[in-house]
Amino acid sequence: MSLSMLVFNTKAFADEETLSYPFSADSGRYWQYVSDRVMGGVSDGQVSLEQDGEMYYARLTGNVSTANNGGFIQLRASVSFASSEKEGKNLQGVRLNVRGNGETYYIHIRTNESWSPSDYYATTFKADADWKMIDLPFSSFKRRWSKDSVLDPKKIRSFGIVAYGRDYVSDISVSTLEFYY
Repeated sequence: MSLSMLVFNTKAFADEETLSYPFSADSGRYWQYVSDRVMGGVSDGQVSLEQDGEMYYARLTGNVSTANNGGFIQLRASVSFASSEKEGKNLQGVRLNVRGNGETYYIHIRTNESWSPSDYYATTFKADADWKMIDLPFSSFKRRWSKDSVLDPKKIRSFGIVAYGRDYVSDISVSTLEFYY
């Protein structure tokens, strides 16, 4: 399976600039479903691209199981800021419009310096039943293997929305993905 890369474009948003990835009818080609089955786990799920009126969104659903040393399902995309005006310099965080089933979810960001699949920067957020815009500053992301390491936005190479770490039912939808200055 080939994976296309998200290439972010600069756009005006209120009084600030953002790097935005709009969900559209063909957005599915950018996103990949990954689960703990790659390492012997038994979690299962799926990713779908859905539409509500004019709004498109990605939806990650499934069952997370910690059996057999597993415990995650993920919606992931490769990322490049190379074609953006500032090439990702001075980005402050990520903005998502999400809704879900009241569970806590993770954002996993891998950089050029990530040396293994389990080396990433992470933060959490709660996805309630109603659509809600959330800002997650990069200062809230902690590296799994080196807590002293600071996330350098210019080095981001993949972005994942993850149901992780305990047994539960995942149901999360994302309609907006922006990186903000």
